[in-house]
Amino acid sequence: MEEIILQATTREVIGKQVRALRRAGRLPAVIYGRHVGAIPISLDAHATSYTLAGISSSQLITVVVDGSSKHTTLLRDRQRHPITGNLLHIDFLAVSMTEKLRAMVRIHLVGDSPAMKNYDAVMVTGHEEVEVESLPGDLPESIVVDLSTLKEIGDGVYVRDLPVPVGVEVLVEPDEMIVLMTAPSIAVETGEGLVEAGAESEPEVIERGKREEEEF
Repeated sequence: MEEIILQATTREVIGKQVRALRRAGRLPAVIYGRHVGAIPISLDAHATSYTLAGISSSQLITVVVDGSSKHTTLLRDRQRHPITGNLLHIDFLAVSMTEKLRAMVRIHLVGDSPAMKNYDAVMVTGHEEVEVESLPGDLPESIVVDLSTLKEIGDGVYVRDLPVPVGVEVLVEPDEMIVLMTAPSIAVETGEGLVEAGAESEPEVIERGKREEEEF
């Protein structure tokens, strides 16, 4: 995993005064943690937005404060402007590399399912991310699920099937669904007219037919 480093400076400006900080191209943020008191900082807004684009909550970020003090952190919160979408504030959680922690890790679906191509199966998804526990250095950026292994209608991937690295414990029930290939709905005639079979109990349908590659 590529090391992510952000350069920051100590921030004394707080409250409504941070508006002037933002106008100057700086992004207010704070570092906090179990062994670290709250450290108000500011970063270059443009460079930080570019660096953190697509970063997951399980990726380690090194924040260097005033050119000397280094903190290993996780991204805990990003506040954005409701209209422009620009970053307004960031919370970084300082972590110890020798203490286990819990974090959410996203599920990354790759490949194409033969069941969708050959049987017009419908792909239904469950969890898009799962909570895990591990040492910070063992946290995966994402957990990859290969759809090419799903060849028949009824094939699925459950939490128990997730390929997690050694030292990582998934804190979700093993039988929880990640993705499942189901039969396409069939319109059947009843006393009340035409309805879709299974429409009342079928989970949310995410895709039908050939799946387009997901972007992350």
